[in-house]
Order: sequence, then C-alpha cells, then structure tokens
Amino acid sequence: MRNIIQDQLSQEEKDQAENLVAQLEVIFLDKLSALTEKERQEYKAINEKNKLFVNKIWDYRQHSSGLSSPDVDWEEFEKDYRARVFAENLLGRLESLAYQLESTKILHDYDNYQDALNDYSFSQYSKGAGKPGFTEKVAELKQFFARTKSASQTSETQE
Repeated sequence: MRNIIQDQLSQEEKDQAENLVAQLEVIFLDKLSALTEKERQEYKAINEKNKLFVNKIWDYRQHSSGLSSPDVDWEEFEKDYRARVFAENLLGRLESLAYQLESTKILHDYDNYQDALNDYSFSQYSKGAGKPGFTEKVAELKQFFARTKSASQTSETQE
C-alpha cells in the first residue's frame, strides 16, 4: 500500500484552524452580503477593464480632486473603494487556502479509496477461501460496484 499524502497537521493545529475560522465567521456575521443568483446577474462583478477604470477615477480623485464631479459622494466612494480592495485581497488569500485544502482533501480521498479497494479485494479473496463473515461483507459492498448492461444489450432487451 502506497499512500500519496500524509496528514501534516497536529490536532492542536487543526483545533487552532477551526477556532480561527469560527472567529472569522463571528467577525463577518451580519456584515457580509449573500446575493441571490438573480441579484448576482443584476449587479455582476465588474471586469478587469472596469476595475482599471475605477482605479483611474480613484487615482484622479487622490491627485487632482478639482477634476472630480461634485455629484459623487466621494467619502462613500472612498469607503467602497477601500472595502473592495480589502475584500479582494482577503478573498484571494482565502481562495488560495481553499484551493490548497481542496487539493489536500482530494489526495486524502484518493488514498482512502485505494485502501478501500484493497480491502474489498482482500474480502473477495477471503470469501473465496471460505473465511467466515466475508460472504456477507462482499455481498454488502457489491452494491458499490453495480454492473450496468452495455448499450447494445439494453437496446436489444427494449426492442
């Protein structure tokens, strides 16, 4: 048996990570939005070109405020801008962690599945050798390996 990944986190580190995530959830409780699919389509995230446009307007406001429209609430614009920058940076970091966690989980899933297949093969062998208990185990596990009829057999029986 060859495992491709090993758990590198101690129980203390796992507990600490869960506590930190719980702290984040408390911090963000009632402070973040969760748009519906319809709202996401209505508001949409701005593309990179439009982000550059917003950044350029922000830059003009910082360096040539006399050229800024008096019709814009610039204090609110600044709050939105800084909140967006913060959210974007934090989101990027969290997405990176999420990707790494997902990749690690995939590797652990792979190891578990390969070991489960090995155990099933052992159970089939043991059943064939007449060892007690393995007939029932193989019968129960067989459901996960249901054989389907081929397309040609299915069409023949339906005619």
